[in-house]
Amino acid sequence: MKTKTLSLYHIIKEPTIKKEKTPVLFMFHGYGSDENDLFSFATELQEDLFIISVRAPYPMQPYGNAWYAIYFDENQGGKFSDDKQAIESRDKIMNFIDEAISAYNLDKNNVTLLGFSQGTILSYAVALSYPKKIKNVIALSGYINQGVLVDNYKANDFSTLNLYCSHGSLDQVIPIDWARKAPIILSELGIESSLNEFPVGHGVTPQNFYQFKEWLSSRI
Repeated sequence: MKTKTLSLYHIIKEPTIKKEKTPVLFMFHGYGSDENDLFSFATELQEDLFIISVRAPYPMQPYGNAWYAIYFDENQGGKFSDDKQAIESRDKIMNFIDEAISAYNLDKNNVTLLGFSQGTILSYAVALSYPKKIKNVIALSGYINQGVLVDNYKANDFSTLNLYCSHGSLDQVIPIDWARKAPIILSELGIESSLNEFPVGHGVTPQNFYQFKEWLSSRI
């Protein structure tokens, strides 16, 4: 099947095992990357998944894409994110998810988000803002930015939302301390989770991959 023309550019892998209702996994890459990055996982994931890997909307120079700008300002003590742009991307993603479910005839009640780095930050934002739309989140090497969640998100019902969180303990891009706050924030929302730490930098080890793959098996 060819990709359909939707609001965000994407590539797909159809399931090799067909179900009456097709579960879907959306992939959201990190800052400066593209839709091909996480798609390398696609052939190793569950065979009944319809996989959609999405390209972030803002092109970078000389290559790559971003979900929102990151600025570097020594006067402000380093780097900071454009939260306004991140909120726009959050809602672009949510709109795209609805479009894709309709276009590819997918199960709206079995939606998994897999993000890396900036893609994880947006996956958290989408899931915590609209938890009824999302079943599972695989959050790799990211953190929760509460500034890009919808107002009054704490009043949402998170009872059907599942989260897997992991991070490299040697990450020099997103400090491990930022990631360690996620289980605390999630616990305050009534969501059980833990942070799986691996002795690597800003990346995903084979052990990390097999762990989240196994975690997902019982949840789709």
